[in-house]
Amino acid sequence: MGQGSSSEAPHVTLEQLSHALAQRLAQKCFTQLELYCYTSVFRSLADSESGIRYWSEATLCRFLELPDALGVGSVLFHMASYLGAFPFPSQAPAILTHEALLKVIAIMTERHSAVIKTRSRETWMRELYRSLAVYDRGVKRDLEDGNGMEKDKKPRSSGAYGAPSSLGFAIDAPEDDEADGDQQDDDELVLAALDSMDAVEVFKHGEQSDVHHSIIPTDNFLKLVELLLLIAPLDPQDSIASFASQLSDDRITQLRLTANVILSSFGVEKNPGVTYRTFNAVVSSSLPYVFDGLNPLFEHFLFAKDFDLSKRKADSKNPTVEAHPVIPPPKPIANPEPVLREPSEILNLTVLSQLSFFIKGGSLFRRLRPLYSGNKHGFSMGSFEKQVFNWRAPSILLVTGTLLPEQATSTRERALADMLPPKRYPSSVPAEDVSNTTLTFGAYIPVQWKHSSKHCFGDQGATLFQLSPTHDVFPASTLSSDYVYFNRPPTYPAGVGFGTAVPHQSSAHNIHSHNPISLGPVSLHLDDALEFGIFTHLADGGGSFRPSQLPCRRHKNWQDRFEIEGLEIWGCGGDEEAEAQRREWAFQEREAEARRRINLGTGDIDADRELLKMAGLVGQGRSGGSV
Repeated sequence: MGQGSSSEAPHVTLEQLSHALAQRLAQKCFTQLELYCYTSVFRSLADSESGIRYWSEATLCRFLELPDALGVGSVLFHMASYLGAFPFPSQAPAILTHEALLKVIAIMTERHSAVIKTRSRETWMRELYRSLAVYDRGVKRDLEDGNGMEKDKKPRSSGAYGAPSSLGFAIDAPEDDEADGDQQDDDELVLAALDSMDAVEVFKHGEQSDVHHSIIPTDNFLKLVELLLLIAPLDPQDSIASFASQLSDDRITQLRLTANVILSSFGVEKNPGVTYRTFNAVVSSSLPYVFDGLNPLFEHFLFAKDFDLSKRKADSKNPTVEAHPVIPPPKPIANPEPVLREPSEILNLTVLSQLSFFIKGGSLFRRLRPLYSGNKHGFSMGSFEKQVFNWRAPSILLVTGTLLPEQATSTRERALADMLPPKRYPSSVPAEDVSNTTLTFGAYIPVQWKHSSKHCFGDQGATLFQLSPTHDVFPASTLSSDYVYFNRPPTYPAGVGFGTAVPHQSSAHNIHSHNPISLGPVSLHLDDALEFGIFTHLADGGGSFRPSQLPCRRHKNWQDRFEIEGLEIWGCGGDEEAEAQRREWAFQEREAEARRRINLGTGDIDADRELLKMAGLVGQGRSGGSV
């Protein structure tokens, strides 16, 4: 029996295997109610030709409510047409039939993992890359030559909908002399899908795909990133229309600028698009959650809605049209919490979405509370401490500024230069762009703030990052625990820092004789006046934060010295954390008022202090102030 099974396996058609996979996904990845809702949605909007019911690009875009202003509809349809053919890329672009679209939904929402077992989420992202890419043997050669795409050769793309061209998404057969060592990893998702149907034998007969002869066109990727920024806060029961209604000209400009910043991480300035190796390196290191918004977007298929598109509505005059009862989606929460309560000079909805690409959105959306703003509370360490230290939950620091000139032009800049080692590394910004470039750095602090005159605080959950002009992330390493410090004068070095050890030196009587601050290999330091900042990056690493993993930066050393224009701290938490902070503020205010009213007048400081201890106003960790 086993022998006969083996000999018959190659005769199973791809259509039969594709149908079997769709049936397996339907059984294992969706509930009966979800399948009923999906079927209702599909049939109510489907077109029909030659007995085949399918969705067109216009129908898909209209159902998902994709905003016309972003022009992303063709990109998303390109992705769906590829994923609809899964696991047989040679059959792409697929007509979006009932089964093909069901496979798209299963993959986009990551429900496929119930059937298709893979080792990591990276495998899922690789399949998304394939769905965005165009394939051509000339791509790899052109990139290696550094000449971009050949003028007389265009990337292969899909033909008209419903009539796949011979080019389409077809991937050239592997060449004998180009066997790639990691080919098996490239096709892990396909192998897992076929394995779930006991059809791995088919894989040996030509269904291998080579991502290394492919590229994502820059314009397509830009449009998709703009959409991902817009829908990052989306919940399954949310409508994109509610987000699209906010698409003013200013918001579209913000989305475009931020998307370009993110694309700069992929080095698109020097290439015609994004190759798989670059895609994998950048997404895995700096944008691990960038595609999370696709999950709730495609969940919309599982809630049947009446979109009143005037299509195939059953009535007495047309009894052949199928009608299905409408099952409404879950009712939205009354008066929901806004995604961002108070947009600020640095943090707005677009920047918040950018943060969610590497910090889980559940910690950000509807969870951030403004704790401190330099422009509102004053640029001083005292104001910083008062507003931030009682927040007993994680927080995010954001700082923005402009680069300082190479040579100091004021007394303040010369004072900064004196406290730093001689600058040996260039700025990260090209000289011609220095005057019109704004730098934005930040840090995620997973613990409560505290003074650190002797030892840094924080743990391996801390993260340094840059939001502009290039998106980059520097996660914590285990080589050192010097994650965060906060020191007020006369402690030296005074200021706020990340990634630099605190020297054991606290005397202020000879402050002018201090040695320059020894900045960490990957570090951010803000001076005690919150006036200047220094970000240092050494490619060799070795400190508390890992160096950049971006292909365009990972071998570079740089140091950006900048004048601070904005500084903000945002607390990650809800009403419970805010109430704890309010109670702590009230307690400290009562203690301070009690101390102000005490006038013992004994003349004996030791005796007065003992009385204060008896009253419970000092001791047990309380300083008691001066008496």
